[in-house]
Formats: sequence, C-alpha cells, structure tokens
Amino acid sequence: MRFRAPSITYAHRTLTAIVLILGVLLAGIAYLANVYHIAAMDQTQAGYQSILSQLTGAVVGRGSIYFSTIGSVLAVLCLSANTSFVDFPRVCRLVARDGYLPRAFAIPGRRLVNSVGIVWLAITAGALLTVFGGITDRLIPLFAVGAFLSFTLSQAGMAVHWARQPSSDGGGQLGHRTRMMINATGAIATGASLAVILVAKFVEGAWITFLTIPLVLALLKLIKQYYTQIDRQLREAGAIALDDVAPPIVIVPIRGWDRLAERAVCYALRLSNDIVAVHLTRLEGPDAEESAERLRRNWAHEVERPARAAGMNPPRLMQIPSPYRSIVAPLLKFVLQIRGRSPDRAIMIVIPALVEAHWWDHLMHTHRVQQLRKALMRHGGPRLAVLLVPWTLEEAKPEAIIAEEEPRRPPVRYPEPHVAK
Repeated sequence: MRFRAPSITYAHRTLTAIVLILGVLLAGIAYLANVYHIAAMDQTQAGYQSILSQLTGAVVGRGSIYFSTIGSVLAVLCLSANTSFVDFPRVCRLVARDGYLPRAFAIPGRRLVNSVGIVWLAITAGALLTVFGGITDRLIPLFAVGAFLSFTLSQAGMAVHWARQPSSDGGGQLGHRTRMMINATGAIATGASLAVILVAKFVEGAWITFLTIPLVLALLKLIKQYYTQIDRQLREAGAIALDDVAPPIVIVPIRGWDRLAERAVCYALRLSNDIVAVHLTRLEGPDAEESAERLRRNWAHEVERPARAAGMNPPRLMQIPSPYRSIVAPLLKFVLQIRGRSPDRAIMIVIPALVEAHWWDHLMHTHRVQQLRKALMRHGGPRLAVLLVPWTLEEAKPEAIIAEEEPRRPPVRYPEPHVAK
C-alpha cells in the first residue's frame, strides 16, 4: 500500500485503525461464539462450516443477509490474497536484483508487474492446497512457523540495530535503551512462541517448514554463486580488440539443394569468401548414395559455375558419411578439423531452418536444427558462432505481434544511427 506524504504518519494511522478494528471484531466473535455455544468443526467431516458461517447463521438465520455476509467475507479474503500477490513478487524482485534468485524474477512484464513472481506464487500455493487436500487447518502450522520466524528475526534485527546505533543520533541514551528493550522483549516473546509451535505442531506439518527453510537458504546461496561465476567470466575486458576481425570460415550444413539451402548459402556469401557446405550422407540409411551423387551434380552446376562467372570464390561441398545417423558428432569433428588447420580463424555455422507457423507443424518436423544449434553453442567453443537463416512457412506478419504486445500506444520514433564521416 502506498501513502501520500508524510507516508510514515499515514501508515501509522492506518495500521493503528486496522489493529483496533480487528481487535473489536475478534472480541465480538469470541463473545458471540461463547453466547451461542459455537465451536470449531472438523474440516474432514461432512457438513463442515467455519466459525463465521455458524455465527452468522445463528444471529441472522440462513436468508439473504447470511449469503451477503458470507459473500463479503469471501471478498475480503480475496483482497487479502491480493496483498500476497502484490508484495511477494516485489520481495522476489529485490532478492533477484541481489543475485539470490533467477533474474527472471526481477524483470517486469507487459503490465509492469513481476509476472514470474506472480506465476510462481500461484503454482506453489496451488500445489500446497492440492497436497493438503484444501484443508486450511493443515496449513496453519506452516503459516505459524513462517510468521513467527519472521517476527523473531525482525525484532532481533531491530534490537541489534538500536544496540549499534550511537546515542548521539537523537533520542538520547535512555531512548535507545528503551527501544532496544522493547524490540528485544518482542524477539524473546515471538521466539518462545516459535519454539512452542515447533514442538506442538511438529508432527502435524511444522517439520516441513523446519526442513524447507535450510534447503531454500542453501538454494539461494547456490544461485548467488552461479551468478558470481558468470559475472567473473564476463567482467569488463577493456578496449575492444580489433586485431582479429578477419572474415570467418563459414560452414553451411545442408540436407540437399533446395530453396532453403540456397538462402543459407547466399547469406554465407555476404559474410565471407571461404565457405564450406557440409552434407551428411547415409542419414537415411545405406542406400542414399544416389541422392549424394545428385547433390554433387547440382552443386557443380547451380552453385560453383554461377559463383565463378560472378568472379567469386565458389563455395566448396564436403560430403561426410554418417553411418550412425548422427548429425552433431560428424559436424563437431569437422569443426575440430578446421580449427586444427586454422586455429586463428573464427568459424561461423550458418544453419538453414524452417520456422513452424502452427502447432501441427511441430509434429511434422524432426527438430534437428534445435538439437544441432544447442550442441554447437554448448561445445563449439568461444571462437564459433551460430547463425540461423529462417524460412517461414507462411507470410510473416510482424505488425500483428507489435499490435498485440503494444496496444493503444503512440508509435515510437527511434533516433537515426549516427555515422561518423
């Protein structure tokens, strides 16, 4: 909740009003429950009703006022749940910015909220309700341990804060001691309550929190170490190195000579004059020699001859047998061979790829391109780059995506790039 200035004053007033109202309501519920002899019911039994449902029915009956009251309680509970869905993603964002959670938790979504935190909270809350059968009594130990642990840590932290705070900052030494004693007393009280809950409710579910908290803390430490290692590898390296900007050796894996392969070769010709097209034979079995021979004839007639006529270095065709129907291992071996012959040259893999437009397209293709790209990016080394040349199965419609993701917004005018003369 946000307050206008002075925010602290308005926050104190609001919190005081909330505490007083809740105290009056709790006292009234306790009094009426005693008058009408209402007690809690077993949630696992048929005909279960909450205390509020029994109390409302006893006071006003089961008419329209009863349903209006229960509907109001439901609305209040929904509003209370909204508080968690607002503040939990903010906490995750702060933790993620410090590197203790995946960085996706710190990225705002289209609606300027931390969508990943909201989705994660919804999934975990739904999982807890499913595991515990929707019975809230079984979740109370989890909530109580977490709540009183937070109270204890916050009170103890404030007590340490006042102990370290110089008395000259305001309030005097007596004021600092008073504040420290108040917070220390709160830490002792909530800590004792936490110990009682752990002992009394350990078997009923408190053991889950007792086990989960150390595991979560260990996971946060591992995430921090992971990001620290990445930042150490990617830290600033100084001025840009311009002594190794020669055109790369370009490798184009092709299945055959078609429009998809032609487009990839044309892209490769824009990048370098040292191009090798790699065709893995025997992928379809031992009887694929005929298709390999046809590709050699097409390559000589439709690639090498036009390239020489244009005064260009013609791309070479390399046919490598793959008797085990593998595409990753033979290509990686070929990359290692080229790297051994030219260790100072960069290597670029230009992969022609079909872009699926519908869900059924994913069922009709082998997805070898994604497997090949992942393997090359993982094991190709820092001097290897991968470029995908797409072929869309239907007309591209970027305007539709832009309109969907940026609705009712004025067009953004990007500055023209400055070119030094």
